[in-house]
Amino acid sequence: MRVSYSLREIATQLGGEVLGDDSVVVSRMASLAGARAGDLSFLANSKYRSLLASSRASAVVVGREDAAETDLPRIVTDNAYAYFARVSTLLNPQDVVEPGVHASATVHPSVDLPASACIAAHVHVGRGCAIGENVVIGAGCVIAEQVTIGAGTRLDANVTVYSGCEIGEDCILSSGVVVGADGFGYAEDAGRWVKIPQVGRVVIGNAVEIGANTTIDRGALDDTIIEEGVKLDNLIQIGHNCRIGAHTVIAGCVGVAGSARIGRHCKIGGAAMILGHLEIADGVTISPGSMITRSLVKTDTYTALMPFQTHANWLKTAAHIRHLDDMAARIAHLETELVALKKEQS
Repeated sequence: MRVSYSLREIATQLGGEVLGDDSVVVSRMASLAGARAGDLSFLANSKYRSLLASSRASAVVVGREDAAETDLPRIVTDNAYAYFARVSTLLNPQDVVEPGVHASATVHPSVDLPASACIAAHVHVGRGCAIGENVVIGAGCVIAEQVTIGAGTRLDANVTVYSGCEIGEDCILSSGVVVGADGFGYAEDAGRWVKIPQVGRVVIGNAVEIGANTTIDRGALDDTIIEEGVKLDNLIQIGHNCRIGAHTVIAGCVGVAGSARIGRHCKIGGAAMILGHLEIADGVTISPGSMITRSLVKTDTYTALMPFQTHANWLKTAAHIRHLDDMAARIAHLETELVALKKEQS
């Protein structure tokens, strides 16, 4: 559902300074290049500044440094990208959800379900669950026994939450998310693997968002903990006993092995791999595709990958890498001989 607002109404709700005609009405966010009449665009990166002159947007959101770069009606703010996110939310409110329980859903009699909750078709809610006000549980979700889901949280279709797990308030779990499956824990005995019972839980804080098909394993003994404000992309694997600090963001296809501890306000790029039992300090940034094999105790940006090459050149590089030990030994030998030669000459 999309709605319309004037620039004056937007600034009243979200702040910012309007320059130009504040009665201009917009109903959609669009890029500078793709905008048309009725659209509100934004400039958050200086490399797109040249597009301002040709944009057909009715108005734009700009940072203070770009306020004089256009004559279009504009909202001036300190952080144009964050403002864009808030305006987009304002212009695209979520569909109104009708509370109630679908006839095909099964809710255990022990669950005291608030009248404001929405339980869609073919949902299962198990014994002893605690469901908060205005919770939305999408079609086909399975909520096992003794699960807690905080007020305002939304589970999209086909989310599975295993027994005993806790999900905070105002969270969003996209389709296919699995919370609380057994961690990967086995002990080797005489050539066979003995399963270690995973008796911990998953505890998720408030305002956490989890992308489609992401999985978070329950702890073996202690809980796996996702702190408040964490944002997880699609297809992420969080191993058992991990702890993800508040307001950390993790992009798609990242794997975090068991018992890793990631600090607060970290940024982890797509397809990065973090080995188990490592400590990642607050505020760390990890580049996409990096393999992190040791703890990162200092706030910095870390990269552990090689630039791409043609396959033929990569084969040559790989061959050179395989001989690095030999090359290092030869260099050390030559240095020793050079030192000896200098002594003879002196």
